[in-house]
Amino acid sequence: MPVEHPKVAVLLAAFNGMRWIEEQLASILDQSAVDVTVYISIDPSTDGTETWCADYAARHAQVIVLPEAGSFGGASRNFFRLIRDVPVEEYDFIAFADQDDIWNLDKLDRATQAIRLRQVDAYSSNVTAFWADGRACLLDKGQPQVAWDYLFEAAGPGCTYVMSRQLMTQLKASMLANWDELQQVSLHDWYCYAYTRSHGLSWFIDPLSSMQYRQHEQNQVGANTGIGSLIDRYKTIHDGWWFSQVRLIAKLVGVGDDVFVRRWLSLGRRQLLRLSLSARHCRRRKRDKVFFFCICWATAVIGKKAE
Repeated sequence: MPVEHPKVAVLLAAFNGMRWIEEQLASILDQSAVDVTVYISIDPSTDGTETWCADYAARHAQVIVLPEAGSFGGASRNFFRLIRDVPVEEYDFIAFADQDDIWNLDKLDRATQAIRLRQVDAYSSNVTAFWADGRACLLDKGQPQVAWDYLFEAAGPGCTYVMSRQLMTQLKASMLANWDELQQVSLHDWYCYAYTRSHGLSWFIDPLSSMQYRQHEQNQVGANTGIGSLIDRYKTIHDGWWFSQVRLIAKLVGVGDDVFVRRWLSLGRRQLLRLSLSARHCRRRKRDKVFFFCICWATAVIGKKAE
């Protein structure tokens, strides 16, 4: 009898993706040891992405383009739409995909095997960032998880995420119940990780790279490398965006009344100084713990409080 492969729904958010999407789709459809269906949701584009994807889907039964649904204004709302409109309960696993990467051919097989063998609910991995000039580097997200990291960072790039049907069904129900507020969440991968961990479910971060993570000028969120990226990160914190997202996600995933969270959730000066002392419980990477401590102090002294 033929081996029955796990059914995986790949949710792909697209926007002006003509330069790269064909190579990405080829790497998804060539995945080994899984039965893949790709669902594409397209933010209105100006480069012909809609027409190209419709033609591609007509020639590939494994690809489904969702009906036009207006402008999303960013990848996060596009992915939330995908989760809402795709019948995730019909699949064993659900994966996220960006339009511009290149997946290792065993990416989904490795992820689904890890979820089953480790008896976890979700998977993410390290990635290999690459640039058009030939540069490449490993982005290491596989540090040990800590008690509250999920309120302050994602589990790595969302394009590596693979989740079980049980988790995604539960996550989808919660999203639908909080749909209007959810639209203010800027990073879908951060939210999905926060929901999973806050509900006592388990997540494995694979130290091996599962894909080639393309870097270019149109990345909404790219590789955090170099001093430029550090400055950009500080700006998002200084203008209040990051802490406002922390507060929103804490509320949406239902931990706003936790004793630890209540001590700092108002994000006043004293609360931020108190939060800084818990840096080791809030970020995974050693350098990020130090950065977190410094940012809490800087925001308390000279920065803006989240509104």
